[in-house]
Amino acid sequence: MLADGKIVAVKKSKVIDKGNLRQFINEVVLLSQINHRNVVKLLGCCLETELPLLVYEFIPNGTLFQFLHDPNEEFPLTWEIRVRIATEVAGALFYLHSAASIAIFHRDIKSANILLDEKYRAKVADFGTSRSVSVDQTHVTTLVQGTLVLGSGVLQSSQFTDKSDVYSFGVVLVELLTGQKAISFTRSEEQGRSLATYFLMAMESNCLFDIIDPQVVKQGKKEELLMVASLARRCLRLNGKERPTMKEVTMWTTD
Repeated sequence: MLADGKIVAVKKSKVIDKGNLRQFINEVVLLSQINHRNVVKLLGCCLETELPLLVYEFIPNGTLFQFLHDPNEEFPLTWEIRVRIATEVAGALFYLHSAASIAIFHRDIKSANILLDEKYRAKVADFGTSRSVSVDQTHVTTLVQGTLVLGSGVLQSSQFTDKSDVYSFGVVLVELLTGQKAISFTRSEEQGRSLATYFLMAMESNCLFDIIDPQVVKQGKKEELLMVASLARRCLRLNGKERPTMKEVTMWTTD
């Protein structure tokens, strides 16, 4: 808590090494260029202390991951709220890719990096591994520093573009649809430990509604669920060139 009574969140580096310091500085530089209602706001920093500190606005309701996989009975994530969260995250990514002062690839979009504020609005967080590129390089690849939710095509090539964020957004969409974790060892190898693989197999087998969260099936219209699933499948295409841009995704999510 600050002297004026304002509650903030402080991110502190756990260990001191050049890599961590570089990551902290990278986060400061990128967040200083970002002003979007669905991106967590950096309020200040201190890089001169023994352990560098970043000070953020406090987001009180934890992460999307927590709400999906450790449900809150007092505030269940309805289908309407899930769609709104997807729309907000899509808008934030479109801003980062296209509307920010310099194009930014997040490189680690996942439900654990999506915070929910007091009104359960999405706030994209954790820009430590993000990279900025000039406008004429938005499709030029950079070395991956992402996470296990990435597609096999991305991992095999060790390349990252704006379309890799699109893939990761597709995984979040499937999490919202199914309520299942992006990586789960409770699923058999045949089913696919990766949620993306599991989802695509269900789509191919015409078994989509067998894996959708029962609450979502009850609350959502069949046509709407099929549209979201279709969008997710497009985002999860192995060939990045065949995936939509985040601008195209937002055109769907705001319809």
